Amino acid sequence: MIQIPCEADIHCSAETLFDLIIDLRGQDRWLSPSSAFHGTTEISSDPVTLGTTYREPGPLGVRNGTVTEFEPPTKITFHQPMTMRFHLGTVDVIMRYALTPAGDSTHVRRVVTIRVPWPLKLFQPVVVRSFRIESGRTLLALKAYADSGS
Repeated sequence: MIQIPCEADIHCSAETLFDLIIDLRGQDRWLSPSSAFHGTTEISSDPVTLGTTYREPGPLGVRNGTVTEFEPPTKITFHQPMTMRFHLGTVDVIMRYALTPAGDSTHVRRVVTIRVPWPLKLFQPVVVRSFRIESGRTLLALKAYADSGS
């Protein structure tokens, strides 16, 4: 298993940040599409809660996600195994957010844990790099949006 941690101090309350993270239908307000992320679809419940399911199609495969931990406003975990195209297996992905209030801001720790299937082991450095870039981009986008007071 590989862990990819990202952290940021964001000038916003934990409640507001938690609400932004779980608003999968409104995610495009703060997170633009990228080569790896094309948006979230087929969200099973609104508002999002423990057990909510969703899909994130992408160029290399489809992530079918489930909210597996839901403790407003400090913790949320998404389990989103990505079924790779061309029958290359499933990349197991767990994404955890921990939000710690600190005065007028919140410390956000986002940890993405991935397990790469054996058919992709040779390409593991490329897969990890892709997840590292996207994870950092996501946290920076959340910070920029929340810090701007939007």
